[in-house]
Amino acid sequence: MKVKLGMSPISWSNDDLPELGGNTSLEKCLTETRKAGYTGTETGGKFPKNAKELESVLTSNGLKLVSGWYSGTLINNNIEDEISRIKPQLELFKSTGASVIVYGETYRTVQNKIGIPLNSRPKLDQFDIKDYGKKLSQLAEFCEDKGVPLTFHHHMGTAVETEEEISKIMLTTSEEVGLLLDTGHLYFAEGNYKNLISKFGKRINHVHTKDIRKNILDTISKDKDSFLDCVLKGVFTVPGDGIINYDDVISRLYDVGYEGWIIVEAEQDPKKANPLAYAIKGYQALESSLNKAGYSITK
Repeated sequence: MKVKLGMSPISWSNDDLPELGGNTSLEKCLTETRKAGYTGTETGGKFPKNAKELESVLTSNGLKLVSGWYSGTLINNNIEDEISRIKPQLELFKSTGASVIVYGETYRTVQNKIGIPLNSRPKLDQFDIKDYGKKLSQLAEFCEDKGVPLTFHHHMGTAVETEEEISKIMLTTSEEVGLLLDTGHLYFAEGNYKNLISKFGKRINHVHTKDIRKNILDTISKDKDSFLDCVLKGVFTVPGDGIINYDDVISRLYDVGYEGWIIVEAEQDPKKANPLAYAIKGYQALESSLNKAGYSITK
């Protein structure tokens, strides 16, 4: 089986924390992404919004567009408005060959608010889960019809953070709603990747790999620390530099037949964690785990 490896630009430049790489050029990010061995990238705030410009900057660096974040609000929005909001990004992604569009539920999210503790986040059970699942399914069907499948991103600080909340989303949505497995966010939320891969492996259509520095995680209080506080403290790192057993993660993905992109996404302070050095470290760790599992990496 085959997979492709991509890198998120967030290691070079963090849109939610401009002090982390805010002055780093897009060209440096893309050049070093390719230098580290990756063949794909996700989008960020510095990327062109015009298809021709975006295609040009990617091609000149030997990269493909894999995916990118979309800030969804379906919990309190109607499907017609959400389709109208997502259309421009969906059309951009379609024209540049993106594999998926990453849906994150951002209604009342605290993920980008440095003064708000993690435990102040909204909880999925506070809303009509069945209605939410119906709207998510409709949006995913629309994205599928347009040629860019939707992948749902569970994320710290949002209404869908825990293993239980992820399961509820999967059980109340149609097959068109793909699951983005983010190993770092899941570990942070005390979830179990073994359970999710076992239950919903066939729904996984995108993978984010970040690792966790457990010595830092153990100092964090969700009643006091915000998500961005945790980033600044250095809770996240690349595969091979933390507590997560990626040999086991990759082996289980192989067992359920996952083939697609695997993205290294580790938001860190680039002054403390050189992006290129860590990009290489993450690539080498994944390459080792993929080879052990029997995967081949396609360019």
